[in-house]
Amino acid sequence: MVESWATSPSGQALGIDLHVEPTGSGLRKGLTDALRDAVRGGRLAPGVRLPSSRTLAADLGIARNTVADAYADLVAEGWLTARQGSGTRVAERPVEAPRPVPARGHRAPAGLRYDLHPGTPDLSSFPRAEWLKASRRALNAAPNDALGYGDARGRIELRTSLAGYLARARGVHADPDRIVICSGFVHGLMLLGEVLRGRGVRDVAVETYGLDIHWNILTRSGLHTHPLPFDQLGTCTDELATGEPDVGAALLTPAHQFPMGGALHPDRRTAVVDWARRTGGLILEDDYDGEFRYDRQPVGALQGLDPDRVVYFGTASKSLAPGLRLGWLVLPPSVIGEVIEAKGVADWSCGVLDQLTLAEFIDSGAYDRHVRGARLRYRRRRDQLVDALAERAPDVHPTGIAAGLHAVLQLPPGTEQSVVRAAAWQRLGVSGLSSFRHEAAPAEPPVDALVVGYGTPPDHAWASALEALCRALP
Repeated sequence: MVESWATSPSGQALGIDLHVEPTGSGLRKGLTDALRDAVRGGRLAPGVRLPSSRTLAADLGIARNTVADAYADLVAEGWLTARQGSGTRVAERPVEAPRPVPARGHRAPAGLRYDLHPGTPDLSSFPRAEWLKASRRALNAAPNDALGYGDARGRIELRTSLAGYLARARGVHADPDRIVICSGFVHGLMLLGEVLRGRGVRDVAVETYGLDIHWNILTRSGLHTHPLPFDQLGTCTDELATGEPDVGAALLTPAHQFPMGGALHPDRRTAVVDWARRTGGLILEDDYDGEFRYDRQPVGALQGLDPDRVVYFGTASKSLAPGLRLGWLVLPPSVIGEVIEAKGVADWSCGVLDQLTLAEFIDSGAYDRHVRGARLRYRRRRDQLVDALAERAPDVHPTGIAAGLHAVLQLPPGTEQSVVRAAAWQRLGVSGLSSFRHEAAPAEPPVDALVVGYGTPPDHAWASALEALCRALP
């Protein structure tokens, strides 16, 4: 017969399942192993008080000495602590928190029960049936020459579909001849890094908070990155007017800053466009999740203010899935030739069939339907997150929640690292805000916060992931 703490008073209090066989010579070892696994796996969090040896022995129907010996073994190993008057508790062991992978297409670190790192949508909601229908229609309609090496800019069908969609949904001035298909944001940034270096640019302005994989790509292209100050209105683009340093491009997320979450203030949108016009600089606009806004119509792309000075980056990674490896650049006329040269004479990087399928998916209206459904689903999750924090963690304040697939949870001062460690005990993947801060950012008081991707878990796991998050918060 197997007993579980989940069916006993002490088990219900702890909220875990501890399975042991209450007979046989291996009982002490079985109990020790079960407790150790519960601590190691995060089901027993640091500081949790265990039942007394007498209570647990009565619950399991075994000798009290067996429980006492199992506790003593785990105290000796450092898993538990025992102090007079304090009882037996789970030890505060140093745990290396799962490190966020700083890329939009990250894989969850091994051993996580729930992944709340930002940057990935709910992959279980990918519209497989509709995508398959679009793929069949696209393949049936494709001319034979579509299966060749093709135009380095990408298939004309997709560039035409994107030009119409981006104008309608994001306010982008896009002509099919000014669009180049790439295999995601990183690929597009690699191409622009090569172009900027070839133009003699040495310095690129970036945001204080962002992804180091993007900064590293620019660095490997031979460019220096200089973080712009950040305040309550967002990135301080007016700093570009000082001319120190003499930057030739600026990489921004103006519609929804990653990871802080706000939209770039209108005055600062104007300021960065004025800088680009005056100096001949380029603005690299990362519109990574522009479709997902919940409090109003989506903020229009910055590119609409000056299509001749802004390079617009878009992808299917948030709206559909990063595994499609489909992105696009909308380029100023002065840059098109250099980008095509950097990409190569043929479209070797993006699968033709997926390009044709996405074009059909957009033209049929399936893309719009999918985005509308996803927007409702993600907004529901966001609202559940806000409600849970208000009830369970009133000292934690969510910000940056008007759009996107993540939220920034402002923590009490000095608690960020301890909360990340507590989440690790729950086998919950979260990211501290400090991991997104540029190492050369201007000195300022530290902000303790978590960046929580509420879009990542599948629907069936979201409630449990939210519960685990609340347990880890102060």
